[in-house]
Amino acid sequence: MAQKHTRRSRNVVPAPGKISVALIVNGLETKLEVAPWTTLLDALRDRLDLTGTKKGCDHGQCGACTVLLDGRRINSCLTFAVMKDGAKVTTIEGLGTEGALHPLQQAFIDHDAFQCGYCTPGQICSAVGLIAEGKAKTADEIRELMSGNICRCGGYPNIVAAIQQAMDQTGSMP
Repeated sequence: MAQKHTRRSRNVVPAPGKISVALIVNGLETKLEVAPWTTLLDALRDRLDLTGTKKGCDHGQCGACTVLLDGRRINSCLTFAVMKDGAKVTTIEGLGTEGALHPLQQAFIDHDAFQCGYCTPGQICSAVGLIAEGKAKTADEIRELMSGNICRCGGYPNIVAAIQQAMDQTGSMP
């Protein structure tokens, strides 16, 4: 069988330059120069050294990279940073205040809602978004609406209990 030879163009297309992105991350205005293909997750971890947000599957299936974007929970591994110019991003590092844990962080401690801790930042950020959405009223609804966040250790009963505690204490959180 004869091989078909293809000619390559000699016109080399240069890689696109970096793009300026302004974000408000955990309350601080931040400007970055990033390649167009840089995910929000990589910008947070590699450029801003906010390593609480975890890179799990890199396909939006595990929830380890969950952050709050303008108050809504998102998978940061599926979002390009350049698409979110001007957005407000909250990571696990931005939830508590100086000297005080966020009510969900405290509830996770109270209920021992983690084992290895890898999924915990994404679980907590997702739970903050879940409570703000106001859709979950029962344990079954919490489980369903948190189904995008996987815990390989199987801490689900304690995670649900922690979320219920935070919901009971606050009713609703930003």
